[in-house]
Amino acid sequence: MALPLMPKATAVWLVENTGLTFDQIAEFCGLHALEVQAIADGEVAQGIQGIDPIGNGQLTLEEIERCQADPAARLQLQSSDVPLPIAKPRGTRYTPIAKRQDKPDAILYLLRNHPELSDAQICKLVGTTKPTINAVRDRTHWNSPNLKARHPVGLELCTLEELDQAVTKATRGKKSLADIEAEIAARAAEAEDVEA
Repeated sequence: MALPLMPKATAVWLVENTGLTFDQIAEFCGLHALEVQAIADGEVAQGIQGIDPIGNGQLTLEEIERCQADPAARLQLQSSDVPLPIAKPRGTRYTPIAKRQDKPDAILYLLRNHPELSDAQICKLVGTTKPTINAVRDRTHWNSPNLKARHPVGLELCTLEELDQAVTKATRGKKSLADIEAEIAARAAEAEDVEA
């Protein structure tokens, strides 16, 4: 079941402003009944300001009144047409020390198998720098003899979805190899017709 935004603050408001049972509030907010009882006793969440679930569209007054009349009834979260925002991570992602040695292998894989990707896209996918990419490309990387081209998704440096998006973005508006070969063949056939 979906939980309300800021469950503890919602529980504080429901305890203070309604006659709902602790079990009803606990189930709605995803808390334990003893925790809701501790909120009511003032032992927990003393500094938390209660948030009105009616005001922010998570409950209706009719729903609260229905559950107050029947202690066995459970509160139902009101569905909203407004989509929830998707949290995007900010800044560069942290790569554990054990996986940092795998980055040049992933760079080598991307350079060999996806030459259409720009250096900036590789930097973003793997979490590396342009000098490292150039060192791997030019074979001047300090560990160059030991590098093996390994898939960055298998190394858990990026997701397959991120890689697919980058490749799609890089190839957008560009002709495929088959289209280029067909165009060359058509030009060659045209040139032979002109000569004949």
